[in-house]
Amino acid sequence: MGVIERYRLRLERKKFLLRAYRKGRELRAVQDRTDRIRPGDILLFSTLRNEKVRLPWFLQYYRDLGVRHFLMVDNNSDDGGAEYLAAQPDVSLWWTDRSYKKSRYGVDWLNRLQRRHGVGHWCLVVDVDEFLVYPFCDSRPLGALCEWLDASAIKSFGAMLLDMYPKGPLDAQPYAEGQDPLEIVCWFDPANYTISQNPTYGNLWIQGGPRARVFFPGNPGRAPALNKIPLVKWDARYVYTSSTHMLLPRGLNRVYDEWGGEKASGCLLHAKFLNTFADKSAEELKRRQHYAGGREYEVYAERLKANPDLWCNWSERYINWRQLEILGLMSKGNWA
Repeated sequence: MGVIERYRLRLERKKFLLRAYRKGRELRAVQDRTDRIRPGDILLFSTLRNEKVRLPWFLQYYRDLGVRHFLMVDNNSDDGGAEYLAAQPDVSLWWTDRSYKKSRYGVDWLNRLQRRHGVGHWCLVVDVDEFLVYPFCDSRPLGALCEWLDASAIKSFGAMLLDMYPKGPLDAQPYAEGQDPLEIVCWFDPANYTISQNPTYGNLWIQGGPRARVFFPGNPGRAPALNKIPLVKWDARYVYTSSTHMLLPRGLNRVYDEWGGEKASGCLLHAKFLNTFADKSAEELKRRQHYAGGREYEVYAERLKANPDLWCNWSERYINWRQLEILGLMSKGNWA
């Protein structure tokens, strides 16, 4: 990369830091418990709207992994989710009714909170329908992974977003608040993925899976990106530039080995396709606060009229992280 390109990326990073500072003014603290954060605590950051039904399991899942504090932004929910979060002793909650789209889909809000509260901590950024699995997650807490990353001088950890789905129509099995969603959406595509490299930012770009297969069969290039970098040892200089797909400085995006080996990586089990998906899609289509004016949700709404079954003869039932490693969807690298 030439001098001019490096300089342009530095300016871009500073621009995003300034945006985050300005957009941070849109947040109102509902319950600020950040004085309870201790050195070494793993922090989780997330934005949400009308996701109360998912919150009990989401919080418990990440508490069990070792997250010590949740920093959440509620984008004007009206389902009681904000009140539920405000009552949790390990949650700090901010509220805003400003545009999710104009905050770059919540990225500016979370960049601001990470700069204020996350510096020096391992920070996990996920949606409330994403569940991180990593090597040895069945026997080692998230803190063990972070300690190994620290010892290896690794600042960021990549994870592929793995869309999970039920067998049969999406509305056949109702989801109950507090339930493990993977009891319902327990199937995934073991292959059918394409990978390329972004020449400017250096990150991988992954597409495919059931959304490409069912919702974008004629144009899989329009399917959502599945590459994520959700876990980062935060520094005041860092910014996410596009969801958790990529960051600046660009070196943080090198979560893969370029010399024929494998770096440790994980998966985010994406429990999007519950029976709540149709109503959620209709709401987001109406709001048009998502990428490209909600074009993705237009496709969802049209295809959902047929109440599709995402399962196919090649679908695999999820067992554990070792299964995903065998399939090449994640790796323990040299972490033994």
